[in-house]
Amino acid sequence: MLQLSAAGKRFGPKLLFEDANWLITPDERTGLVGGNGTGKSTLLKVLAGLETLDYGQLTRVKGTTLGYLPQDGLALRGKTVFAECLSVFDPIFALEREAEEITHILSTADPKSREYHAAADRYSDIADQLHVHDIYTLDSQVGAVLGGLGFSKEDWERKTEEFSGGWQMRIALAKLLLQKPSLLLLDEPTNHLDLESRNWLENYLHDYPNAYILISHDRYFLDVTVNKTIEIWNKRMHTYHGNYEKYLVQKEERRTQLMSAYKNQRDRIDALEAFINRFRYQATKAKQVQSRIKELEKIERIEVPEDESTIHFSIPQPPASGRTVIEVSNLYKDYPMPDGGIKHVLEDVSFQIDRGDRIALVGANGAGKSTLIRMLSDLEPPTSGDIRLGHNVLADYFAQDQYKVLDPAAKMLEDIAGIAPKVPVVELRSLLGCFMFSGDDVFKPLGVLSGGERNRYAMAKMLVSPANMLLLDEPTNHLDLRAKDVLLEAIANFTGTVLFVSHDRYFIDGLATRVFEVEDRHVHVYPGNYEDYLYRKSGGPDKTTASITTSLKPTPPSNSSQNTVILSEAKDSRISFEAPQPPAAPIKRLNPIKLKQLEDRVLAIDHELTTIDSRIATAEASLGHYTSAEDSQRTAADLDDLRTQRAILLTEWEEVATALEEQSTAV
Repeated sequence: MLQLSAAGKRFGPKLLFEDANWLITPDERTGLVGGNGTGKSTLLKVLAGLETLDYGQLTRVKGTTLGYLPQDGLALRGKTVFAECLSVFDPIFALEREAEEITHILSTADPKSREYHAAADRYSDIADQLHVHDIYTLDSQVGAVLGGLGFSKEDWERKTEEFSGGWQMRIALAKLLLQKPSLLLLDEPTNHLDLESRNWLENYLHDYPNAYILISHDRYFLDVTVNKTIEIWNKRMHTYHGNYEKYLVQKEERRTQLMSAYKNQRDRIDALEAFINRFRYQATKAKQVQSRIKELEKIERIEVPEDESTIHFSIPQPPASGRTVIEVSNLYKDYPMPDGGIKHVLEDVSFQIDRGDRIALVGANGAGKSTLIRMLSDLEPPTSGDIRLGHNVLADYFAQDQYKVLDPAAKMLEDIAGIAPKVPVVELRSLLGCFMFSGDDVFKPLGVLSGGERNRYAMAKMLVSPANMLLLDEPTNHLDLRAKDVLLEAIANFTGTVLFVSHDRYFIDGLATRVFEVEDRHVHVYPGNYEDYLYRKSGGPDKTTASITTSLKPTPPSNSSQNTVILSEAKDSRISFEAPQPPAAPIKRLNPIKLKQLEDRVLAIDHELTTIDSRIATAEASLGHYTSAEDSQRTAADLDDLRTQRAILLTEWEEVATALEEQSTAV
């Protein structure tokens, strides 16, 4: 449908990607990944026709329809939610009205006239199109999509401008899904969805009849929705077949091969430079030296770029609390309504949280998760009931919009130092650096930061206070995949107690020891992680280990940005003991025939070395372009054989060349 050919794009002076080639097929189900600032969203805009390429070209097959969902920024007004979504079918309704007009023509025109036959043909075409689009089920299609994305029937008749930005994006997503374009381009479609809506969207995309390309920082969502992963890394597009989990495995294999090719190239460069430096000023080797200088100039250096900076931190281990951290008894929460009524949010809620628990608080948007967590943090009083903190419990709360409570005029470093006067400034700057605030960023007023940047700062600020009970409302917002992995490991290693709200399935599965579900104004407690919770929700019997669940400890992400030690070829470690050598005998001149044989052998070795060097360069280049593990292993073995042959020939060449030099200088 679409094809990128030798495509490149710049953002000001920065090159985002170049030499990108991508044939997008009708069955495309691709996840677009890469670090922040690598150009993922820009590439999606290029495919959508919203931005142009700086290099190369984009070709689109005639008749291809595109649907693009940005991360945010859409605002709809003037219609109800249902009418706004139904408006995507306006062309179908126009055909229906045209069919009614043609029916009138057919009832009045002469059946033998040209007008009658033209109208009949057009009516037949319209009838086929209406049948394909199943016009009599359009209302039910809209209802199914709105329900799947979390809109209640009461919401359907509300004006779109009454909804917040996140719900506006849900409406925009609903319209795209109803349109069913040839190619869906979704930039962070799960950003504004709760877990139930994400699960519904996963199933919808699984059955989607056309192609889609999506960007997401939800690892589980990528794992279950895509069968191909394209990464923008090192200013190039790299294709991996499989979901995100398989991409991680293949990427590590590819990086290993790249490092191997880099090492081999460095060895070759070092050998060439050593030869040039050794024989540069010997006239008899001028030809060989020049040959190697030319070879050195032609080598295209393999670069091993550092991975983008990620958040690395450890939550300070707090003083221990009592065994019981929070005890909730008969909790009720009501809100007065504008019409004088009462909205019941929570009813007769009772539970206990113990030291070391890591509890995931789940439920549909509006069920009362944020309300409950605010009451536990003593920021909002309950209508009735008791919330009792245990012995020596120090609670700290992180809100979805934590940045709103920050002083916009305060400078970052001064603000964080104010709540941690005993922590050295050097350590505070290191902590801020972990959250991607480096250099002069730490002296900026908080008001000039974006909402996401301020939320990252708010989390860094929270970490310098020694709380042993963390109440986290969407802590993974504004974090990319790598940062989520680091945060996941840090909380998993935290010795205190954690209750968190998250819509990230992978984050919950890797962290939670219990799941609290807020549903129908009650809290239901499930042991285990989110997978265990779904198992029991679906009616599965309790497992024998239901009461004691060991959380999965995440594997620390590899720190590929560490310095790499390049090893030179191993030398023979054996020590030989030789008898004292007698004084060197006078050099005897060789006869002309033997001298000619040595000269011919030098020329022959030069030719063989040139051939082997060319084959080595080809093999190294092949290693730099990963295809499969088997091909890479075979190429690496061939490369080792070639390098061994080259070492033997080089030794022989030096021996023969030395003999010739001695003969030329002998008296």
